[in-house]
Amino acid sequence: MYNLLKSGNITSVPGFFAGAVYAGIKTENNLDLAILYCETLCNVAAVFTTNQIKAAPVILSRKHLSNNMAQAIVVNSGCANACLAEQGLADATEMANLTAEKLSIKVEDVLVASTGLIGSPLPMNKIQSGIRDIAIDKDGGHQLAMAIMTTDNNPKEIAIEVNEGDFKYRIGGVTKGSGMIHPNMATMLCFISTDAVVDKDFLQIALNNAVANSFNLIDVDGDTSTNDSVFLLSSGSANNKCIDSASGKEFQNALNEVCIQLAKLMVHDAEGVTKFIEVTVKEAVSLADAQNAARAICSSSLVKTAAYGNDPNWGRILVAIGMTKIKLLESSIDIYIDDICVFKQGQPTAFDKEYLRVIMSNNEDLRIVVCLNVGAEEATAWGSDLSEEYVRINSAYST
Repeated sequence: MYNLLKSGNITSVPGFFAGAVYAGIKTENNLDLAILYCETLCNVAAVFTTNQIKAAPVILSRKHLSNNMAQAIVVNSGCANACLAEQGLADATEMANLTAEKLSIKVEDVLVASTGLIGSPLPMNKIQSGIRDIAIDKDGGHQLAMAIMTTDNNPKEIAIEVNEGDFKYRIGGVTKGSGMIHPNMATMLCFISTDAVVDKDFLQIALNNAVANSFNLIDVDGDTSTNDSVFLLSSGSANNKCIDSASGKEFQNALNEVCIQLAKLMVHDAEGVTKFIEVTVKEAVSLADAQNAARAICSSSLVKTAAYGNDPNWGRILVAIGMTKIKLLESSIDIYIDDICVFKQGQPTAFDKEYLRVIMSNNEDLRIVVCLNVGAEEATAWGSDLSEEYVRINSAYST
């Protein structure tokens, strides 16, 4: 079993430290450069953007993870360091070198992450002095969460403690992302720490599963980016019996919970959001079908705009499902909006549309349930509506 730690963050895990500064990368006077550090070398699992255009930090971090080990992450916001050819890679490498020198560790044990505007070079003179100025301590986790924000309104962080038999360990996480959010891999950075001893191979399997059940089931606007990275660092300082695929059910459940909560925080903080949409697809032939259908509904611009307008337009939900390749039978489908049945066994059912409009307008959360009635599998995805404010934010976010 696991317990949520009050005000927990990535450095709530023993052995992890962090710090951040305002280096001047962003025009506003907010933290924009940070380091996460572990006092011991960690096993690392990672998942990166599926976009064919990959930023320099992604390329460098993948190279440094050839042995699946690392001890630190250096990260900046305000500049993505993407699409800058050799200059971008040189700057990412310099960030790693400066961090390694500061911490007295090997440069290949430093991972690099950046987030912000694509196509602008990093102000390396500011980053050089900024890295030197970062004070790293046990209470720096929240500073790191603040430093990686771009259009985010709120920091997103969590930590839990897992009690498993005769031992306990912690998992902490931090993420950023509020726009360009779409499976697979949203526009996001996510760092996760644990002091559990975890088999290297299982660590990657567990992270893949957790991402599939969280970050790959959220949508804001149908776009992904060049910098998306999730890093899971395992220090092993808890000295528990090594967790592997045979004994890893509890660890997997806890890691899933951390990632799901962080993913939901991203959607709640989506650009211009007025509605948090939860879509559950039940009784599908396969888990993949259930996930694909739920994602399709969350990703539909027509469903999103209907949610913004408090319009119980079930036709848009049905069309979104129909655009997928899942197995379905139209005459078996049931659709519920905020627990009110609007479509039953393949045809419209009578409901008070104005009453449902009132319910939708009075709630910030919108719940959609689709019963396919062709199998036994179920999945839930999360999304946001699309508002005029979303358009304003993204029309102003420019070079």
